[in-house]
Amino acid sequence: MTPLRVFILAGEPSGDKLGGALMAGLKELRPYVVFEGIGGVQMQAEGLTSRFDMSELSVMGLAEILPKYRHLKRRIAQTAEAVVAMQPDVLITIDSPDFSLRVAKLVKASSTIRTVHYVAPTVWAWRPGRAAKMAQHIDQVLALLPFEPPYMEAAGMRCDFVGHPVVAEPIASAAEAETFREDRGLGRAPVLLVLPGSRRSEVARLGARFAEALKRIKAKNPDLKIVVPAAGPVADAVLALTADWPNTLVLDPREGDYADAMTQKRAAFRAANVALAASGTVSLELAAADTPMVIAYDMSPLSRLIIGRMLLVDTVTLVNLVSDTRVVPEFIGKACTPEAIAQGVSAVLVASDAQHSAMELTMERLGKGGEAPGLRAARAVLDGIAQAQR
Repeated sequence: MTPLRVFILAGEPSGDKLGGALMAGLKELRPYVVFEGIGGVQMQAEGLTSRFDMSELSVMGLAEILPKYRHLKRRIAQTAEAVVAMQPDVLITIDSPDFSLRVAKLVKASSTIRTVHYVAPTVWAWRPGRAAKMAQHIDQVLALLPFEPPYMEAAGMRCDFVGHPVVAEPIASAAEAETFREDRGLGRAPVLLVLPGSRRSEVARLGARFAEALKRIKAKNPDLKIVVPAAGPVADAVLALTADWPNTLVLDPREGDYADAMTQKRAAFRAANVALAASGTVSLELAAADTPMVIAYDMSPLSRLIIGRMLLVDTVTLVNLVSDTRVVPEFIGKACTPEAIAQGVSAVLVASDAQHSAMELTMERLGKGGEAPGLRAARAVLDGIAQAQR
């Protein structure tokens, strides 16, 4: 049988995870697949020899990109040349649009190679014109959210909803959550999970407000215990932030084995009565654990002004969007005040039934109980190739 030839690239850890699952799916469905491209440890574990270290592409923010602009531009050109030289059956780019879509554009300019982009841009939230620009050099999109395909299809691309990877992630059992409570001395006290973000800018901007909100919440709930699962890149900042917080347990992922750290994090998610979290995909992790939440976020005044004018939706919380409800309280921008956050958390501690229903619906709509997202993505890619060849 003729091998399936795939050039696949990812630029950051989340994309590497998606890529690894997709590669595994392709190998399950096709007995012989040849991979070339760029990826991290998970894609390499599935047989990819990365053309260069993926960390070269993990750059965010204008201040970080500018010093590396020439190098990144050179890598874009080199990668596009490698794709054209390989002449694969498909080029699969995963997230990292600043790199991925530029590669796809160059590839399309000099070939007819089929292009698939994994993770639809959030055109439903802001900058809807991105879909039309993508359609000039992307043939097919693999979407994580069920309401995204119409936006991509309207721009002329095939789009398949393949499920969100959160539905395939392990979740702590009730017994593991109970053991976590016992081992950490939490007993039967109510537990508040605090997640101030995974970037230093987020911890710096939200930290003082979260701290002040917690003082108010503790005044109403003196028995409350606080658990803070710190993200690795900001663990030092989180430890400094929480140094004088009472009854607070910080989970530092740098301590001990990585797998054990993730097990502890999952158990903490399941054991908590409520979570206060920075906006982001963590809301879906909390929903998977059935943990009620309050979302809070702010940005620089200039970013707040610009994005506020461009935003097309009335909520940024994915649980609210996917469930088509507005049951998760969120305090964004000017509304991100200690007083409002404290009131929101206190209210959810008292009544959270509506959130449980919305979280269950969210997981169902994201593909829970169905075929694994990586395998669904692989089927969609193969079907797209077959359709194009007919």
